[in-house]
Amino acid sequence: MSLVNEHYLKLKAGYLFPEIGRRVKAFSDSHPEAKVIRLGIGDVTRPLAPAVIKAFHEGVDDLGKSETFHGYGPEQGYEWLSKVIVDKSYQPLGVTLKTSEVFISDGSKCDSANILDIFALGNKVAICDPVYPVYNDTNVMIGRTGEADERGYYQGLVYLPCTAENHFTPAIPKEKVDIIYLCYPNNPTGMVATTEQLQAWVDYANAHQAVIFFDAAYEAFITEPGIPHSIYEIDGARTCAIEFRSFSKTAGFTGVRCGLTVVPEELTAMTAGGEKIALNKLWNRRQCTKFNGVSYPVQKAAAAVYSDEGWPQVQEIIAFYMENARLIREGLSAAGITCYGGVNAPYIWLKTPGGMKSWDFFDKLLNECHVVGTPGSGFGPSGEGYFRLSAFGSRENVQEAIKRIRQKWGN
Repeated sequence: MSLVNEHYLKLKAGYLFPEIGRRVKAFSDSHPEAKVIRLGIGDVTRPLAPAVIKAFHEGVDDLGKSETFHGYGPEQGYEWLSKVIVDKSYQPLGVTLKTSEVFISDGSKCDSANILDIFALGNKVAICDPVYPVYNDTNVMIGRTGEADERGYYQGLVYLPCTAENHFTPAIPKEKVDIIYLCYPNNPTGMVATTEQLQAWVDYANAHQAVIFFDAAYEAFITEPGIPHSIYEIDGARTCAIEFRSFSKTAGFTGVRCGLTVVPEELTAMTAGGEKIALNKLWNRRQCTKFNGVSYPVQKAAAAVYSDEGWPQVQEIIAFYMENARLIREGLSAAGITCYGGVNAPYIWLKTPGGMKSWDFFDKLLNECHVVGTPGSGFGPSGEGYFRLSAFGSRENVQEAIKRIRQKWGN
């Protein structure tokens, strides 16, 4: 008889965003006349940059001619794309990487989950709370945790609360942990970490032989000077950190799918017998076994993001979303709603009016304003009483959504 992986049964609710979709569909089906504005799921709405589209077409055309046809590509990605990323995205930060340390993939969501393949179940894992749900749920799925308690905390994970009281900055854990998830700019709170704050984490990781999983999917949205874009800007990070990046939000590749993971060659972990093993080699072996690489046209399009023509176009799109973020942040503040983020990230993290529960505010916002956001509690217990709005809508929809919210909650 076939047996299921019972660790999946520990998950107490459906994945956050499908649940949002279910509720919105139910509302829309019963209120077909309502114009629902979606500022919940962080999906982009602007078209791809012209230079990216041009390169995409060229890649497809190459597949139509025998002399330029490409079949299986390298599982690690084409070296010409890795070199573009190293030269155009990391070197300007003062970060030196080898192309062999850059692994092209179909997205940082997949990588941040799949990276667990090369780490033992006995590792003690720390995650922030609230947090991108993938970090928590994938550790449950592979069997690292026990059951969840009444608040939603899973036995075996170390949770690092991030609330207004600590300025949404997680404290260094007092107990020893082996793997630490950090996400900056942060999803969902929109906050960033300073060089000094990240240095403290790197120092902790090196002192305790821990590994940091650093999710930098939103680094392109940083607007303030002096804020690190990469963990590798921090002294000592090459010996303790893996970095995930994504083209999804940077260049609108949510439906195209392309990301990357950086695993420095000197980064190691230990066997039970005390032998040091290079994680770069393990991740390469994992990818060669379980992944056939990103398609050639997509990688051509990704390289065009950093071209002399493409990068200004991409930055213009990012600036559009960040203007949306400003409008949302200032509109909510004018309505007397306390909010955070929206300066270095495309997310605004607001405190629900009147201490309302997150899902209650979701339902009220949907039913009375016809606006969709994301309940903070869906990101973890410390997200209760908060709510996330995304800046990825059209300008017209953002302005209309804020108008409706201000009519409801404004003075």
